[in-house]
Amino acid sequence: MISDTLSSIINISREAGNRIMEFYDKPVVEYKADNSPLTQADLAAHYLICDFLKDNYPEIPVISEESGIPEYGTRKGWDRFWLVDPLDGTKEFISKNGEFTVNVALIDKNEPVLGVVYAPAKKLMYYAEKGSGSWKQFDAGELVRISSDKADPKKPLRVVCSRSHGSDALEEYLSKFTVESRIPSGSSLKFCLVADGTADLYPRLGPTMEWDVAAGDCVYRNSAAKGQHPSELTYNKPSFKNNGFVIGF
Repeated sequence: MISDTLSSIINISREAGNRIMEFYDKPVVEYKADNSPLTQADLAAHYLICDFLKDNYPEIPVISEESGIPEYGTRKGWDRFWLVDPLDGTKEFISKNGEFTVNVALIDKNEPVLGVVYAPAKKLMYYAEKGSGSWKQFDAGELVRISSDKADPKKPLRVVCSRSHGSDALEEYLSKFTVESRIPSGSSLKFCLVADGTADLYPRLGPTMEWDVAAGDCVYRNSAAKGQHPSELTYNKPSFKNNGFVIGF
């Protein structure tokens, strides 16, 4: 049984995904100061989700990739806040490979306790809530409880890797293990492929921002057969940046 809050976030994530798909065949691309791409779809989903959250949960602050990060002095006392990446995987959106997502998470005491990852081009939804497990649904099909085991470093590993962010550091890290297969994927779907048992490990050794990972991290944490998987990711840090992490061990 999911909470009313989670149900509302699933619905707005699906609606944002539908809005994104209106721009799929004709993306207009601009570039931000850090040279990362920005499209009309990013902004349309951002305004839709953030307006919904502010209207329906006015007591909970919202941080979105497209809204900027409040000063740490303002937010360090926050117990709860929404963390939104309205279009995670803009490069995948532009290349039309379908591996982009809408990410919405609720952070409570620096932990993601609710997370929704929706891939609109695939009509694929993952979501989780602390204490209620992790779930997967294709389109309007059957809702499936997903689970994963911690990876055994002594066994051959199925490793999910970014389509856009390979590195020498990643190759050096993987050289310590027997890699059975590599599964290329985009956006926060990489977390979800570990959570549903498709992959054993997701190492990301380059930098990310908290909004990139929060919803997927929530899906992974709550895919444990009992309780939660541990995660090295933390939230509401002064810099909001993650320097690298490994999901699965």
